[in-house]
Amino acid sequence: MSTPDLNLLITLDVLLAEGNVSRAANRLHLSPSAMSRALTRLRDATGDPLLVRAGRGLVPTPRALKLRDQVGRIVQEATEVLRPEEQLNFKDLVRTFTLRSSEGFVENFGPELIARVAEKAPGVRLFFVQKPNKDSAPLREGLVDLETGIVEKTTAPELRVQALFRDRSIGVVRAGHPLSQGAITPTRYADGQHISVSRLGLDKGPIDEALSELGLTRKIVTVVAGFSTALSLARASDMIASVPGRHTRNLRAGMFSFPLPVTAKEITISMLWHPRMDGDAAHRWIRGCLHDICAAHHGDSASPEELVKE
Repeated sequence: MSTPDLNLLITLDVLLAEGNVSRAANRLHLSPSAMSRALTRLRDATGDPLLVRAGRGLVPTPRALKLRDQVGRIVQEATEVLRPEEQLNFKDLVRTFTLRSSEGFVENFGPELIARVAEKAPGVRLFFVQKPNKDSAPLREGLVDLETGIVEKTTAPELRVQALFRDRSIGVVRAGHPLSQGAITPTRYADGQHISVSRLGLDKGPIDEALSELGLTRKIVTVVAGFSTALSLARASDMIASVPGRHTRNLRAGMFSFPLPVTAKEITISMLWHPRMDGDAAHRWIRGCLHDICAAHHGDSASPEELVKE
């Protein structure tokens, strides 16, 4: 069976609306003879005369009257599909966005994001899920709408990426901890009891490499999977947590934070999404909300002078 020429639907819609070949031809910028040929093709395709002569004009057949409303709806829907999406009606927007991020990100940036979304689009719901690994499959499969994290070599190359903020590790201890008094040297830092944060359970990382260059080794007494867990342990003990500063600002309230006495490599936290969501207006909006909120926190972990005041 041959594929029908869908352009004929537009011609049929105009013919049925005008009831006149010449007027229909003018609307479609065709010659009367071209419109007559199109009507012949429509008659062949439908097996019905569609428009028949009555005096000096044309009148629709019962089949044409039956098709008129249906064809009009089809043409209107097709036209809407093939034009840019109109501005979002936030009041009527009903949607759930799934965001995947590391522990600490939601605690720090989530409250503002939730409040902004609720104010602008009360029908939108945010679903935050944990990030147990760096697998890009959830974005590819549409299980996750947006993800935050560090772009690495294993990140799927087709994913879209936008930087949110730069961050670096800092040290955090409970209020009144011995490290909250006096200069924090590499030796004083290394001599403490440390909490390592690793989803993979690793007890060595860039901080240990930097200490090793100075001939120092820190004692890792426990390994946890997330930043908030590390800070909870540090808050209730003499252990030292080393966590990203901007990522954990709200979680560190009431604790003593300090710049690491070794070189801490700066990292870039980005948001990632699948390219099929590029043109989705609602998805663009939620990306913009997250970007603006992170930008508003610019400088949250900035200078050593600011850190020691916390």
